Amino acid sequence: MLGSTHGTLTTTSRPARVAACGERPGPAVHGTADERETDVSGRPLHAEVPDLARLFRPRTVAVVGASDADGRPGRTVTAQLIDWAGRVDARIHLVHPTRTTVFGLPCHRSVQDLPEPVDVAAVLVGDPLPCVRELADHKAGFVVVFASGFAEAGAEGAAAQARLAAAVRGTGTRLLGPNTNLNAFERFRDDLDGPAIALITQSGHQGRPVFALQELGIRLSHWAPTGNEADLECSDFVSWFAGRPETGAIAAYLEGIKDGRSFLLAADRAARRKVPVVAVKVGRTEAGARTAASHTGKLTGADDVVDAAMRQFGVVRVDGLDELQDTAALLARARPPRADGVAVYAISGGTGAHFADLATAAGLDLPTLSPAKQDELHQWIPGDLSVANPVDCGGHPVGDARGRRIIDALLADPSVGVLVCPITGPFPPLSDRLAQDLVDAAEETDKPVCVVWGSPVGTEDAYRTTLLGSSRVSTFRTFSNCITAVRAYLGHHRFTTGYRSPFDDAPRVPSPSAGKARALLRPGEQLSEHAAKQLLRAYGIRVPREHLVTSAAAAVRAAGQIGYPVVMKASAPQLAHKSELGLVRIGLTSASQVRDTYRELTDIARFEDLPLDGILVCQMVGRGIETAVGITHDRIFGPTVTVGLGGVLIEVLDDTAVRIPPFGEGDARAMIGELRGRALLDGVRGRPPADTDALVETVLRIQRLALEVGDGIAELDINPLVVLDHGQGAVALDALVLCR
Repeated sequence: MLGSTHGTLTTTSRPARVAACGERPGPAVHGTADERETDVSGRPLHAEVPDLARLFRPRTVAVVGASDADGRPGRTVTAQLIDWAGRVDARIHLVHPTRTTVFGLPCHRSVQDLPEPVDVAAVLVGDPLPCVRELADHKAGFVVVFASGFAEAGAEGAAAQARLAAAVRGTGTRLLGPNTNLNAFERFRDDLDGPAIALITQSGHQGRPVFALQELGIRLSHWAPTGNEADLECSDFVSWFAGRPETGAIAAYLEGIKDGRSFLLAADRAARRKVPVVAVKVGRTEAGARTAASHTGKLTGADDVVDAAMRQFGVVRVDGLDELQDTAALLARARPPRADGVAVYAISGGTGAHFADLATAAGLDLPTLSPAKQDELHQWIPGDLSVANPVDCGGHPVGDARGRRIIDALLADPSVGVLVCPITGPFPPLSDRLAQDLVDAAEETDKPVCVVWGSPVGTEDAYRTTLLGSSRVSTFRTFSNCITAVRAYLGHHRFTTGYRSPFDDAPRVPSPSAGKARALLRPGEQLSEHAAKQLLRAYGIRVPREHLVTSAAAAVRAAGQIGYPVVMKASAPQLAHKSELGLVRIGLTSASQVRDTYRELTDIARFEDLPLDGILVCQMVGRGIETAVGITHDRIFGPTVTVGLGGVLIEVLDDTAVRIPPFGEGDARAMIGELRGRALLDGVRGRPPADTDALVETVLRIQRLALEVGDGIAELDINPLVVLDHGQGAVALDALVLCR
């Protein structure tokens, strides 16, 4: 088996004050007609972007269930919402059935008593459904539901959550939550400038480290706590943030993906606009997936498919919250690179060598500096120290004018795109001067300057004031986080340079093959090998010459037409492992062997009580590299395409690569390049190279099949697909198809 399976309110005109968290909203824009194009399966090709401006910068806010009673949880929430409404200059309306005032402000008895439509309504009651329905009738723009006990609590809660979603569907009202929190209404610093991080979390506390970046001088523009995502989901916020001029990077903590297609379209929109998306996605392990489900009721999805989806559309996946904050900060603030090379500058040969080892192992390019550049550096660095890269200055030059000259010389080198200076510990006054020189040089260059401050204390003035006070230097506390961030930074810009969306080339009109293929599918059944190969033939995938026969005499005639030697196999629906049952014979060279084999195979089938549709007499295909290509249906992303080494190796080595259609030739070649056994296709131990082009073509034909009829296929497995010598093609020797 291949891989892992599995409206809008009209607002009146008045002066608009722009604050750090966003602009005043205009009319909702949901995309042009072209943006609602669909592919052959009827799925959208462009993200539909909701107008979320009123959620973050409303004109009117309502708090339903407002309270100022001591000891009640609603008191703190109400107070924060009143404060937030004041900060965004919104009119506040409080609702409580038995109160006339709350915190000294007038209170309405019901939603029906609200004097005007509201942009944002926060619902603080235990059973939010009646209030949500009333607010939708009242044409509220956004309803925020904090209550828990929904999809994260099991089937009954999931049904209650579905009723919440149904209450706003088609009304123009959008729902945030349930099981969300107050993160969207935090107090953001408005004294910071430059590109900002927009934050999305499905668990509020997991965003705290990123929010705290403001204390290090890094700007945050928005925080979207999506909770259980009954309606609005992370993809909606990615799509909207990607279009905001202030967004330098999007940081996300995800426990699950509600809709795979929406996620890919959102990531595609960000990639088109060159906006980096950095995400922690839990669920790599069974324990993580189980915990995520209990927390927000999310489907975590098969992790290898999630990983492939993020890689395919340029989402940077990191593992820890510290990596999330450091990587997002660098991507938000650093300008596009002018070169891919990383120069490491250290005051100690050991420090430089250690960092260089880790960086090189992570795939970063540490170019050897030219002889001319090394001669230049040796003007200020003793001749017995290495300056090839990493550069070891020996320590003393950083204490005088030589230190700045060394930094400037490295930044001036055209092969250097990033300068990294690891400082393993403070050694004033030299470290103070080094930090200041790095900050001053960073102000005069468009290349990223990264510093790793290794002191465990972190209270030093060179760190707290000089480095963190700079908007141009990116400061890290660990080697690994620095390397992760720099690799992501260079990788993001490589990915988005010349990015062409795979959705642009997705077929809009079904091919003639689609009708032929659908006629062969049998819902809920497994096709016979013969029928499965007919499905492949419909899409131009090469299979051996073969005949399905029902008598020994017909088998002999078929063998004569095909040409000896031949292979014979039993053929029947629901027959998956023919070899294990002794129902395959290879290398038959005579009519008598064919006649005897026909009788043997039919006798075994009768003994095993297997109803056959016949015996396949097949062409014997020459030697080649056994690979496997197939389709599985992921519960989040739908049909996915997998390629790997074939035969038993796919089960033993689990050497596979995954992509989600649509994708083009570049991705098909990248899949093959990701295989650990890729060298087998290049030719080893004297064998000629295999026909990789034919393998690529087969993968592309399979992805077209997945796009057009993948909704009717639970699993398609070509194993083995024999890739012959270069120029001779690839042949599908066996195929299994399970229909949905």
